[in-house]
Order: sequence, then structure tokens, then C-alpha cells
Amino acid sequence: MSKVHANKAKTQSYLDRYMEGVGKRNPGEPEFVQAVFEVASTIFPFIADKPIYHEMQILERMAEPERVISFRVPWTDDKGNIRTNRGWRVQFNSAIGPYKGGIRFHPSVNQSILKFLGFEQTFKNSLTGLPMGGGKGGANFNPKGKSDLEVMRFCQSFVTELYRHIGEDTDIPAGDIGVGGREIGFMFGQYKRITNRFVGVLTGKGLEFGGSKMRTEATGYGAVFYLENMLKHHGEGLEDKTVLISGSGNVATYAAEKAIHLGAKPLTMSDSSGFIHCAQGFTEEQVNWIKELKEVRRGRIHEAADEFNNITFHKGERPWGVEGNCIIPSATQNEVSGKDAESLIKNGTSYVAEAANMPCEQEAIDAFMQANIKFGPAKAVNAGGVGVSGLEMSQNSARIAWEEDHLRELLENMMRDIHASCVEYGSEGGGTVNYLKGANIAGFVKVADAMLSYGHV
Repeated sequence: MSKVHANKAKTQSYLDRYMEGVGKRNPGEPEFVQAVFEVASTIFPFIADKPIYHEMQILERMAEPERVISFRVPWTDDKGNIRTNRGWRVQFNSAIGPYKGGIRFHPSVNQSILKFLGFEQTFKNSLTGLPMGGGKGGANFNPKGKSDLEVMRFCQSFVTELYRHIGEDTDIPAGDIGVGGREIGFMFGQYKRITNRFVGVLTGKGLEFGGSKMRTEATGYGAVFYLENMLKHHGEGLEDKTVLISGSGNVATYAAEKAIHLGAKPLTMSDSSGFIHCAQGFTEEQVNWIKELKEVRRGRIHEAADEFNNITFHKGERPWGVEGNCIIPSATQNEVSGKDAESLIKNGTSYVAEAANMPCEQEAIDAFMQANIKFGPAKAVNAGGVGVSGLEMSQNSARIAWEEDHLRELLENMMRDIHASCVEYGSEGGGTVNYLKGANIAGFVKVADAMLSYGHV
């Protein structure tokens, strides 16, 4: 056996033992184990000749959250019935800054999902270049179908427990699925009421009370900026490219909007009921209508097909059977299966930009990599959202508000720099870039080296 093959076999053996340990320590948490494998499979070859990371057990420590807080959230519905949900805050890693990550309200929320999100957030925040650690939180509460008063009572109860664990220099939550401006406002109001302090403890706030311009658009815009950088690096552009987008929340709608601005044609959007398809590409008017549908009227995506003659609705389906040059999965985790990936590859998709968190199953990632599809992982592609959240933190600390043009320029520069870091660590010769490897290693190095500096903590 050659030395190269021997080293590969040794690295694979280390990885297998490591993942066996992760699985044993985290039973019944498949999403978290999947997220750790996706990172570790690229990090182990990188640290094979760097014994300090092994000696100091850096990857083992990285896969253990610093703190997991679980608590009861009692609240009263409009009929006077007492209801109870479970809330969590996973404070994963504070090596490079205070914990930073969103709060998700959705029936699917559990400890495994929040641990995977917090683990991913650690690397994502590192990639932004800002001093932010990784965290995530949420509750198995479904705001859909609830009145504003019910949502308010739930948010107030949630923060009545959470407030003691967060702070502007400790842990700064933001929004996520099920948590938008309404929910952030209710939570910030309760935090201020309990603590008698007006500080930047939450991001995604309204502009009237410390929010930042560009925050709503940041994740969707940032994803398209990253995709644009991928295309440019490979001698192409977004002009006239067809783009398949899933989801219909802020990330999806603003990704569609920015794609239109840059000359691309977004063809699809979706929600849990199915997807809509416009063969000619959505117009900005149609995207704005969908924004109003989802944000204000809280309607379902099929209504767009009723409103516009050139839009069709496909019930119970995802958009991955449609032909498109690029895809931007923007809905939720594991929404692109291995079978979906095969269909996309067959239909000519060349670029994948993950705007949701871990939207591709491992089988899909493997298929894309084997087919030499340019695959932009979530921790890099959707980092613009938390990046602008970090800028909101800076504005709150300085008691200032930056103008939209300045923030847009900062966001564009941030996504360009993140792409450059991925290319630096992911280049494999001959113009090939393994963006997954590049993002994981670039995010790892900063956090790992900070952890080394602290010793055994």
C-alpha cells in the first residue's frame, strides 16, 4: 500500500471512530449526527498532519455544546385553555464571541434539530469574520393559525424563562422559521419589561426600536451574491440563468427579488402544500405579491396560481423536477433527497446554493459532488443573514443606524470574502473548487485556534 493510500486509510479510521462516538453520545439525534459528519468528513483530512488538533481533542470538544437549556413554556389560548410547550436554547460555542443564532418556532423543533443548527451556526458565524459564537433556540410551538394575542402570550412566556440566559454580551438570539418581526417585537418587549434595560439583546428588531436596514433582505440577497461569485469564479454570470427556489418566506422571496435584479429568471417557489412554477420567470410584481401573501395575509402559495394566469400550482410536490441552471433551496432541512439530486443533475442543473440550513440530504450532496456540480453549502451561502445581524449588534452598541446603501455594500463585500475563503481552502487544482471542504475548513480554523488559545475549557 502506498503512503498516500495508507494515510487515507488512517484518516478514514479516525473519522469512523469519531463518528461512532458522536452517534453513541447523541442517540436519537439524526440531524445533529448528520451535520457533524458533513463537517468532520472534510476536517479530518485537513488536520491529519496537524497533531495539535488531535492532542487537544478540538473536534471532540466542538461536537459538544457548551450548554443546552430546556424549559417549560406555559401559555393561555384565546379560549382560556392552558397550553404547554417545550423551549430550548443551545449555546454551542463561544470561542470567538458571544453566542449568536436564531429562534425557531415550529412543531418539528427538537433538541437534535437545534443542536445541528447551533453546530452549523458556529462555522457560519466564523466565516462572516465577525466576533460571534454559535447558538440556536426555539420551541415546538406552531404560530400558524394562532391569533396575534396567542402568539404574544407564548412569546412573553418563552422570554420569561429565556431572559436569564441571554444578554447583549452573552447570547444574542434572532429570528428563524416561525419567528419574524412580530415575534421578535413581543420577545424584546418582554425582555425590556423584565430587565428594565434597553439593549441589543435580540436582532431582527423593528427599525423603530433598534433594528437594522437590510436585515430582512440579508439572507436571500446574500445567497444570490454568493451564487453570483460562484458563477463569476467559473467564468459565467447570472444573466438569463434559470433558478429554482424553494420556500416562500423572507429568504426565498428576497432571493427571487435579487435574482431578478441581476438578470436571472426565478422559476419556482413553494410552501408545505406544494410549489408554484412560472415558466417565463417571476416578475418583481409577482414576487412582491407573494411577499404580501405570506407576510401580511399569511396565505398559502397556491393562491398565486389563482391570481396570475402564467403560474401553475403543483400540490404536494417539491420543485426539483423542473429544469433549471441553478437551485437555491430556501425552505428547511433535508428537502433535497438523493433522488431529487439525480433528477436535477439529469435536467442540467450546474450550481447549488443552499440558502436554508442543511437542505440537502447527505445522499444528495454526494450525488452533486460526484457529478462535479458546484455546491455552495449553507454555512457559507446563507451567512449574510447572521452577518447583517452582527452589523445590527454593532449599530446597537454604538447607538447609531447605518444607511441601506452602506449595509448593502457591506453585505456584498462579506459574501465576496466568504466565497474567497472557500476558494482558498477548497481549491483542488485544475480550476475545481470543493466549496463544502473550503467552507468547513475556513470556518473551523478560526474557532479551533481560539479554542487552542484558551487551554482545556
